[in-house]
Order: sequence, then structure tokens, then C-alpha cells
Amino acid sequence: MQTDTQLLPRPSAKQVRENGKQYYVDRQGTKLPSVTTILNATKPQEDRERLLNWRQRVGVAEANQISGAASRRGTGTHKQIQRYLEGKASPCPDAILPYWQSIEPVLQEVSNVRLVEGTVFNYELAYAGIVDCVASFRGIPCICEWKTADKPKGSVERLYDYPLQIAAYSSAVNHYYQAYDIKLEHALIVVAIPGILAEIFWFEPEVMQTYWQQWEERVAAFWQINRSRWK
Repeated sequence: MQTDTQLLPRPSAKQVRENGKQYYVDRQGTKLPSVTTILNATKPQEDRERLLNWRQRVGVAEANQISGAASRRGTGTHKQIQRYLEGKASPCPDAILPYWQSIEPVLQEVSNVRLVEGTVFNYELAYAGIVDCVASFRGIPCICEWKTADKPKGSVERLYDYPLQIAAYSSAVNHYYQAYDIKLEHALIVVAIPGILAEIFWFEPEVMQTYWQQWEERVAAFWQINRSRWK
């Protein structure tokens, strides 16, 4: 993929894990928790119970195997998408080929790529994360998030915390790249599914504002619990 749009500069950042938490350290040494860490730490009780019930139903060993396979396919698919968006032609590994075939037609509608797999910091709310992509989808600038699944999600409700994730990344990009006239109000989640065209979930500004408010509440809850312990 080729783009004439100005690429956003990539910040210098280091990713570190400590005591089960993931955070990012910028060039000045500021350490901020990741979006994923905040979401996991503030997960609603019903979501925790749903996950626990699933693990008990399939068995711990099987659950770990399924989770590991999902993580590997997600990582592999992200890498293939990154190579495509950066214009680096590369054969697709057989293990992720069904997911790539699902999502590749959607990627053809992505243009004006400005950032791929870039770390961003929101110093006002004190969090950081890696954005999958900042680009335009069908001509509209947005945050893009790529996911994989073995069957369709079917509804936004079954995306669980993913919309909060994109709200967090959208604000972080707007905050971090203020000097570059960036103002993202739309977001895109694409779910690659073997055998069918990827699901597209498109989020308008009004909906994004609702998820942003929910994300702010989750951040506040995280810091209420962790501020004294976050070193």
C-alpha cells in the first residue's frame, strides 16, 4: 500500500511488564499503565464470572491452549496487516491465511495511512498503548483496530471492552499529536473470521463520546485502587 499522506512520527517508548501489569516508559522516563492493564484491572464482575465459568467448563488446560492459539493468531495477523499497510509485500503464513483472506478486502478500503502499530501517550489521564492504525476508512479519518475470531461477534455488545479500547486510543492520538492537526472522531473495529468477509463495526462521534465517558470512569477506578502502589 502506498500513501502520500504525511506519516506521524513514532515516539521513543519501552514496553515493560511488572507484577502482571504492562506499562510504557517514554524518553523522559515517565511510566504509564497500558490500556489493556486498566481494562483488565477494572473488568466488571459479570465479565470476570463469564470468563471463569468458561475456563471451568472447558478445563484449565484446554482454556490455556485456546487462549494461547488466539494470541498467536492475533499477533500473526497483526504483523501481516502491518506489512501490507507499510507496503512491504510478504507471503502470508499458512496458520493465519484464513484470517488474512477475511480481512484483506476490507483493508483495500483503508487509505491515507499515518501510523501503524505506534505507541501513544495520554499524559492528562495517565495511560498509554499501541494503536493498530491511524488512517482513513472509506475516506473518513479514524482509529482502526484489528481483531480475529473463530465465529462472528454479531453485535457490538459481544465486542465487550473493545469499544472502550478504541475510545482510549482515539483520545491518546488526539492528545499526543495535537501539533499535527489530528482530530479523530470516528473509529473502526474489524474482526477477521475464517471463511467469510471480516465483520465491520463503525463508530460515529456520538457513540464514541459515550464510550469515552465509560473509559474515563474505568481510568478513575484504576487510579483509585492503584495510585499508591504504582511505582
